[in-house]
Amino acid sequence: MARTMVDLNCDLGEGYGQWTLGEASDDALMDLISSANVATGFHAGDPNLMDRVVRLGVERGVALGAHPGYRDLQGFGRRVIQAKPEELVNDILYQVGALREFARRHGTRLQHIKPHGALYMEAAKDETLSRLMVEALLKSSPDTLLFCMDVSKTCAVAEAAGLPVIREFYADRDYDRSGSIVFARRMRPLDPAEVADKCLRACRDGKVRTVEGDDIDIAFDSICFHSDTPGALAIGTAVRNALLNAGLRIVAAADLVAQKR
Repeated sequence: MARTMVDLNCDLGEGYGQWTLGEASDDALMDLISSANVATGFHAGDPNLMDRVVRLGVERGVALGAHPGYRDLQGFGRRVIQAKPEELVNDILYQVGALREFARRHGTRLQHIKPHGALYMEAAKDETLSRLMVEALLKSSPDTLLFCMDVSKTCAVAEAAGLPVIREFYADRDYDRSGSIVFARRMRPLDPAEVADKCLRACRDGKVRTVEGDDIDIAFDSICFHSDTPGALAIGTAVRNALLNAGLRIVAAADLVAQKR
């Protein structure tokens, strides 16, 4: 069946106090997307910024998700922190709970949870961490979607346990032959038109070119681009326009799940 709709998500609220990351404002990026991943204080974000982004999302009609990361403000959550899986899961629950309160304050709910950066990548390959996280979320947030890669341990564990997942395609990251993204701490500038073509091909053909030069199958529900990628606003605009011009509807992840039921 040909794809008719897709979610478009981006990480927002990634600043702290007077410090901001990336060239584009949350306000501008919010107009491009259907789901926002809101930093929850450990890798970036603070209470005032979380409140602002949640309020902005409600005003713009964008679905909101918690974006918990390692306790690593200095490294922006892109360094692996050695800790027991149980400790990391408690950190995730702590961050999700914080954002949930701001969502309640503004009369909305969390659509999803998406671990950030190195924590996302560690869970993707660590079955124990993924299992403990999924078990905790089934108790605390059973109806909240979990964003993950299709080939990840996280996805396999969540689907087996009955926790709803949204599989991601990364617009501004490279892929390897395993179907996983190539993790990067710093991003090079990208050509927005090339990124848009990559996303459109993935939507139409279910294929992506790897760093090894192969074409592999890719399964996903949502397309992600990052607010700290150089030229993020131009990239997000190009991807959004390409999708719409191809006749695809951009809808929140929860709407995709509802369509499948």
